[in-house]
Amino acid sequence: MTDGLVVVDKPADWTSHDVVARLRRIAGTRKVGHAGTLDPMATGVLITGINQATRLLGHLALHDKAYDATIRLGVTTTTDDAEGEVVEERDATGVSDEQIATVMATLTGDISQVPSAVSAIKVDGVRAYKRVRDGEQVELKPRPVHVARFDLKARRAGDLDVHVDCSTGTYVRALARDLGAALGVGAHLTALRRTRVGQVGLDQAHSLKALEANLVVIPMADAAAAAFPTVAVTAEEAERVGHGQRLVLDIGERTTAVLDPAGNLIALVERRDGVAQPLAVFAAGATSQADLSS
Repeated sequence: MTDGLVVVDKPADWTSHDVVARLRRIAGTRKVGHAGTLDPMATGVLITGINQATRLLGHLALHDKAYDATIRLGVTTTTDDAEGEVVEERDATGVSDEQIATVMATLTGDISQVPSAVSAIKVDGVRAYKRVRDGEQVELKPRPVHVARFDLKARRAGDLDVHVDCSTGTYVRALARDLGAALGVGAHLTALRRTRVGQVGLDQAHSLKALEANLVVIPMADAAAAAFPTVAVTAEEAERVGHGQRLVLDIGERTTAVLDPAGNLIALVERRDGVAQPLAVFAAGATSQADLSS
């Protein structure tokens, strides 16, 4: 069986689930998942996992992300993007570049952001976007996010081409909404392309058509090494951690990938009480992740 990550350049008008369904056919397995949902309108880096690699995905989804986007000033929509209905239109010709730069600076750093109402956040067990589509009014609570970069790359009349580096959980649609609101003219997102998840960029992504011809799979050890610090252990230590046991290892504060003498990924661990505690184990016959978290 193939175990590893497949990096897809998601096409527009496909849901992330559509991509997973196609990869299940390509890879010949039902065990396919993805990390970090992309809206149908969005394109770019979508990390998927096959077989055992699906258990890596939850950890990869926590990494920072980068986007190229286009924001249209002067038009507010129900969804904060081009897929929604227009709510209001205003003249944005009087907005200066200096005003835009000033507001973008206030939306950079550690900020409190109210997610878009059509997000995938669950409200009483139901996705917010489903409640909105069913005609309900949804009010989501602000949440802390970090925007490392919110840069204006080009301005074409009322359209702003921007680049965003941000923490997981940040909504670029909400940045567009808040930018327009602060400028007093409204705004929405017209294009979004994810260019990076953690250390995985577009240079490693493949179209679905290309993957049908040649399924490029990143081995689990390589994927883990690209995303986490690594530590090599002895065969005896590998066997122990492969059964969910804690080890005394010299690791830092970050989640760390444990490799056996042959370079195979055995587990992800984190430091607790001075020892390495397994978070997820990938060795054959190992303790399940659910067991490790109990």
